[in-house]
Amino acid sequence: MKKDIHPASNRMVCFKDISTDTTFLMHSSAPSNENVEIDGTEYPLVKVEISSASHPFYTGKMQFVDTAGRIDKFNKKFAKFDKYMVKKED
Repeated sequence: MKKDIHPASNRMVCFKDISTDTTFLMHSSAPSNENVEIDGTEYPLVKVEISSASHPFYTGKMQFVDTAGRIDKFNKKFAKFDKYMVKKED
């Protein structure tokens, strides 16, 4: 294995699926500005939109995930490329 390729800040982090309010504790080097207390111990908190608790592949059922604003955010981000797109006329 190669030496010195892994981050040194590997620690226990709490990941929270905001669609289902499920939390997971695991080792990670993900940065976080928030903390949460679990069983008297404080952990960094990282919020995720989709995890194995809410993804249809793992749950076996379709579940409504709040996507308000995600399409608008995408369109706003990539609007500058619209002038390069070839318009198809019928």
